[in-house]
This record gives sequence, structure tokens and C-alpha cells, in this order.
Amino acid sequence: MDIKICGLRTEEALAAALAGGASHVGFIFFPKSPRNIEPAEAGRLRRLASGKAKAVAVTVDADDAMLDGIVKAVAPDMLQLHGSESPACMTALKARYGLPLMKALSVREKSDLDRVAAYAGVADRLLFDAKPPKGTELPGGNGMAFDWRLLTGVDPATPYMLSGGLNAANIAEAIAIARPLGIDISSGVESAPGVKDVRLIEAFFRAVAAARKNRAA
Repeated sequence: MDIKICGLRTEEALAAALAGGASHVGFIFFPKSPRNIEPAEAGRLRRLASGKAKAVAVTVDADDAMLDGIVKAVAPDMLQLHGSESPACMTALKARYGLPLMKALSVREKSDLDRVAAYAGVADRLLFDAKPPKGTELPGGNGMAFDWRLLTGVDPATPYMLSGGLNAANIAEAIAIARPLGIDISSGVESAPGVKDVRLIEAFFRAVAAARKNRAA
């Protein structure tokens, strides 16, 4: 099962993610987010993770100029699109950059999953996140979970990661119910918005290991 620690901004947090066994590390390029990072700094951290975890550049309806700058500075292994990007837009981005794409879909109720079919053909991976509360400008990282039972109706062959409100206390239940191929966490390992806590990262990996062991048993 893949594990992505997202919203990284410091060497200390990156080192904790890598030590725990993260398969993916995420860098967020969205000025309104407390986890926003400049491309040059993300590129420096990305080089520290090279060969240890895949680097994911997370954007929200970014224009071509912004994406060009991110791809040049970071050389990510994957682009994660967390905005209103259409399947046609994603097809164009894949042709432009030649990178795998992950598309985040916000979920609150069963009908929100109706969009899966439209994106499944172009996205290399989907990410199911909780639909943000009204009034917020952040499409993710709000520390909210959704009803994981909704995902039992998703085609098991659909490659997806689970996100939204995950933490050390609930990850075992989330894995047992949703049975995702990957999990993505950001606010659940923070002591304050945008501030990753090494102890929480370590506790999360311990909880994941215990959950996987119990599931195997």
C-alpha cells in the first residue's frame, strides 16, 4: 500500500516521512494554503528524496506558466490536480509534460463518485478526499473525513488513494473499510496548519504498520 505524506516544507519533516517508509512525498503549490512552498525550495527537498520516494507536485487549477515553472524547478514524478481540472484539460497536460497524473475528487455523498468514470480513463490515479466545508478556499487539507463506506461501490480495479481527515487514531478503521491501494495524509500529522510534527508522522506510520499487520492476520 502506497503512503503519501503531503504538504512537506522542511528537511526534518521530509526525513521523518522517508524514515517511516513513505512511497510518495507531496509538495503543495497553492498560495492560499498554509502548506504552500516555493518551487525552488521544493526542488531542493525533492532532490533529498530522490531514489527514496516519488515526488508529487500538487496544484489547484494552475495555469501553464505556473506548471512550467514547477516542472522545471522540481522535476516531479507525478502531478496531482486538486482543482476543477476537466478530463480534457488533463489529457492536454499529460501530452505537455509526459508525467503521470493524479486527480483529486471531493466526496461527501454517493453521487460525487459519478465522476469516477470520466476521469478513470485519463488519470493514472485518483485521490478521494472529503468535500471541503462551505466558505473555505482550500480544496483539501481541512482535516475532514467522509463516509468511507461510499467507496465500497467503486470498481476494485480503480487505482486510488484515500485522503481526508486521516490520522493515527482512525487509519486502521479507514483501511479496513475502504481497502485503498494508497493513503494520503497532511493535516493529520500536523501540530498546527502547515506545521508537520515529526512525532505525529512517526505515530502515523506505527499505526499504519499495526493496521496492516492486523489486516494480514
